[in-house]
Amino acid sequence: MKVAVSLAAEIKLREAIAYYNAQYPGLGAQFHGEYEGAIERIRDFPEGWPKTSDRTRQCRIKRFPYAVIYQAQPKRITVVAVAHLHREPGYWRSRLS
Repeated sequence: MKVAVSLAAEIKLREAIAYYNAQYPGLGAQFHGEYEGAIERIRDFPEGWPKTSDRTRQCRIKRFPYAVIYQAQPKRITVVAVAHLHREPGYWRSRLS
């Protein structure tokens, strides 16, 4: 299944990677690996994660306080946000179509 990542989600992902690399060398790469793992879990089970709205779901990123917010269509998954779970909850809701 194809995964599309919104520009805003891509920016947040890169910011999180940079932040974790600044905290400890290599930690950003670990975060990115856990993000990729979340994407694979979503691909395997697109309907398997809790809903945050009628069309949006959230898959937690292991080991880090982040989640992948996404919408699943029959042949495509759209990542709406890579959201920190303790900062500005729901800031990404304005991006929903």
